[in-house]
Amino acid sequence: MKKIRVAVVGYGNIGKYAAEAVCESPDMELAGVVRRKSSLDIVPAELAGILVVSDVKELGKVDVALLCGPTRSVPETAEQYLTLGINTVDSFDIHGDALWNLRQQLDKAGKKHNAVSILAAGWDPGSDSVVRSLLEAIAPKGITYTNFGPGMSMGHSVAAKSKPGVRNALSMTVPEGTGVHRRMVYVELESGADFADVEKSIKTDAYFAKDHTVVTQVNNVDSLLDMGHGVQMVRKGVSGVTHNQLFEFNMKINNPALTAQIMTACGRATMCQQPGAYTMPEIPVIDLLPGNREDLIKKLV
Repeated sequence: MKKIRVAVVGYGNIGKYAAEAVCESPDMELAGVVRRKSSLDIVPAELAGILVVSDVKELGKVDVALLCGPTRSVPETAEQYLTLGINTVDSFDIHGDALWNLRQQLDKAGKKHNAVSILAAGWDPGSDSVVRSLLEAIAPKGITYTNFGPGMSMGHSVAAKSKPGVRNALSMTVPEGTGVHRRMVYVELESGADFADVEKSIKTDAYFAKDHTVVTQVNNVDSLLDMGHGVQMVRKGVSGVTHNQLFEFNMKINNPALTAQIMTACGRATMCQQPGAYTMPEIPVIDLLPGNREDLIKKLV
């Protein structure tokens, strides 16, 4: 069986787990890891024997690139790789217009360069989006509440870290029920930074502006770090004309490990789609799985 050659782009929290997930996939091989030039001098021990480069072209043929950098780097990076004819998967995690606009941008690039992009392939948006779609199909009338946490939000933490004056940051998501959340942001400041300015910058950021956000200054963010997260989804609705149908979905997870696994599965699915851009609800679930389609149908249905 010809294996799918995968490049991991970025080697932070998600990138590390993505490399592991690719190496554990029977139908994939890790072509290499793409990092910034400034990071090439220090190669983590677990990457011994794996090509680590600053330009994906140094890896030879690559079928799929898993883009493991920050959400705000995705639009430029994804289009750059699609232009090279390389399929892309990212975990862009901003809902709404930003996600829709990115889909339009990458769809155009993918079709032009005969490549496939699956965007927002984390767990929310991502696999949770698939679950929400299924719940709405089986109870078309009703309300779905998605409650995150308690746990670390990687996207929100990266957004907080990017603010001037912030040395390190951690954003914890605390569910308040019925889809309402509180963002508890802990910041370690640079010397001379003004806390009031940092607090205002975080609270007005698009990541935080719609939620109740509490910013607290601490001496050491690392002492608070916990990669655990979770979600509870509840839908109460109507199937046909029958009321009071109640569905619940729960998970408690290691955030970057699950994100990386979903991205890896979507990397496989890019090989089955026509050129263009897709979100996870648009992808046949069976395309996420390794193995022969007929055998999978016999096993799962």
